[in-house]
Amino acid sequence: MIRRILGAVLLACLMPAVALAGQPLPVAASFSILGDMVKNVGGDRVAVTTLVGPNQDTHAYEPRPSDAKALAGAGLVFVNGLGFEGWMPRLIEASGAKGKTIVASHGVKTITMINEDEGGKKITDPHAWQDLSNGKLYVANIEKALSQADPEGAETYRANARSYIEKITELDAWVKTGFAKVPTAERKIITSHDAFGYFGAAYGVTILAPMGFSTESEASAKNVGGLIRQIRQEKVKALFIENMSDPRLIERIAKETGTKVGGALYSDALSAPDQPGATYLDMFRNNAGKMVAAMTGQ
Repeated sequence: MIRRILGAVLLACLMPAVALAGQPLPVAASFSILGDMVKNVGGDRVAVTTLVGPNQDTHAYEPRPSDAKALAGAGLVFVNGLGFEGWMPRLIEASGAKGKTIVASHGVKTITMINEDEGGKKITDPHAWQDLSNGKLYVANIEKALSQADPEGAETYRANARSYIEKITELDAWVKTGFAKVPTAERKIITSHDAFGYFGAAYGVTILAPMGFSTESEASAKNVGGLIRQIRQEKVKALFIENMSDPRLIERIAKETGTKVGGALYSDALSAPDQPGATYLDMFRNNAGKMVAAMTGQ
């Protein structure tokens, strides 16, 4: 795939990877959540191309020739890092991208998770944006990178970042207030794959998932059986489908346990514009609101 892409970007490599006078700075973001953050900080001074779009699965993504062209013409390339986009380093190399790669998760205090596909090996959990405090670090890293690449816009980027961080801080308080209404012992949810570790640590929620950190993982019969027993024993009320995951496994668990599916959560991807998780902030409001409602039986 990468070799085929290389031939498609020869002309794109000749394009300047900097903003022309009076034109927005062209930048690329690896996936939809990060792309939304960059748009909020960059405003009209940047033109953002997002590779993995709404409701798409970054873990299983296969790059297209248009992705390499976008990277070749980008002044900056924003990635999550932490092993989230395993295909990205090869794509950047194949594209001949000259723009600086920015790891938005830089400075995050990481947590580990178990990778069942590698015999229970501990790995770094890449889903750091699922803690709004980490989201503010992402925004700070984005603002710094844009200000360095486009010094004339630095004041605009700083103002946009401050405003955005204020909104994230307000939302973080709202989420904590919502979960405070739920007894700690009842703050448990089941979801498709293990993408909510940072969320659980930040907001005191126990996250149970039949699959590992990647949606490409296969849930073993042993894991599913154990999870079904745990749901029955602990009377877990909150069971959710993720927007970019196959719903059949969760639906099977719901049927066998008699648990109602509480709707869709947005974990690794935003929703389409006409759905309730179209931005990073909307995604969090949707997820926390649905979790609290399910836990309290509303």
